[in-house]
Amino acid sequence: MTGYQEKPAPRSAGLVCSWTAGLPTDTEPYLQRVVPDGCVDLIWSEAGILVAGPDTGPVPALIRPGERMVAVRFAPGAAPPVLGVPADAVRDARLPLADLWGGAADRLAETVAAAGSPRRQQAALVAAVTGRARAAEPVDPLVPAVVAGLARGSVRDVSAEIGIGERQLRRRSLTAFGYGPKTLQRVLRFQRALGLARAGTPLADAAYAAGYADQAHLAHEVRDLAGEPISGLL
Repeated sequence: MTGYQEKPAPRSAGLVCSWTAGLPTDTEPYLQRVVPDGCVDLIWSEAGILVAGPDTGPVPALIRPGERMVAVRFAPGAAPPVLGVPADAVRDARLPLADLWGGAADRLAETVAAAGSPRRQQAALVAAVTGRARAAEPVDPLVPAVVAGLARGSVRDVSAEIGIGERQLRRRSLTAFGYGPKTLQRVLRFQRALGLARAGTPLADAAYAAGYADQAHLAHEVRDLAGEPISGLL
């Protein structure tokens, strides 16, 4: 996407990054393929603020000439206390933040719009979300253990390590991540492999390092989650 830029954001607020994106007015519309990453984004544009994700499959996003966006991205499991709803309530969704925050979302959109430059708009959105995170309930304490455990072993292994039943693990995973633990594991493994491949790791090595049985297994999962071969995605 033309003009896409990321910046670090406060981890204490559960954020992975903030980002800006847009297209010049003298160009053609651009169709961006958004693939699952387990994250939730709050995206400001002149139309207001949208809540995006977590996704279970590819989502096309049409970017129009002259359109500009400013956003923050929550780490997996971090968004629900700030949004005020469980993550599965916004799974595969693109909905106005005003549906969740009411007038506070409209006021935030006005504040970001009035900030002027993209850099200042980015800072305004990060500051507002960080303040909201400080006042929110804490993230489910199982979130880091589940993410780390699923990178190493099976759902059953994670359930045993944490000391809760698989049914309770699924319920809390749906609330925190928007996915059951098996789907969350697929999405996180897909993202690990994609990151390695983008860094230049051969696909067979990336598949092994991410936890796939082989390169064919990786190829099947990429088609399922991203809707195209990994060569096209890269």
